[in-house]
Amino acid sequence: MIQLQQVSKRYSTGQEALRNIDLSVAGGEMVFLTGHSGADKSTLLKLIVLTERCSRGQIRIGGQSLDKLYGRSIARYRRNLGVVFQDHRLLVDRTVFDNVALPLVIAGMRHQDIGRRVRAALDHVGLLTKERSLPLMLSSGEQQRVGIARAVVHKPALLLADEPTGNLDPELSLEIMKLFSRFNQVGVTVLIASHDVSLIQGLDRRVLRLHEGRMLNVEELSA
Repeated sequence: MIQLQQVSKRYSTGQEALRNIDLSVAGGEMVFLTGHSGADKSTLLKLIVLTERCSRGQIRIGGQSLDKLYGRSIARYRRNLGVVFQDHRLLVDRTVFDNVALPLVIAGMRHQDIGRRVRAALDHVGLLTKERSLPLMLSSGEQQRVGIARAVVHKPALLLADEPTGNLDPELSLEIMKLFSRFNQVGVTVLIASHDVSLIQGLDRRVLRLHEGRMLNVEELSA
């Protein structure tokens, strides 16, 4: 599903964020990407979402080479992605229902189908009774679950999460990770960037580690 070959990212300032990254995530796998703050985990996810372009190397998602995507083809590509952010990025003047419905509205889905899909997504994250609430009426954990519902409402093949538990306490963090596991169990490929090593270690999933823009190998991890 995800293949990075010798991928590097250098900004116009000369800063090299990522160096010669090789990464492979199989379809249907759930993988954690960890590393210290500033290790550029977010940069790697941005390359997959195509909000940033790599300077060298090749990225293939679902067999599709990202260096060939421009303009409208980027929008079509992103329809197969779900993205969850640490800061939720919810529209505070819109209801929970409207926030979750946004990807479907943008895609031009029929109104009757939107209602069915949104309520199914909210039911999956345990927030069906909150559909008419505004985001500021919810707790941080509930807001994050709204963000997850929005990310999966269009049934993406690949779900990316950037520090999704960064603002949550340990109990809520575990609940959020269990939600990702449930979506993975129905075939969604999941890649989660997180610095919460203690949480990750208890989840029995493959862990990749970035250090100073470089992917550590097994020997370096055990050293």
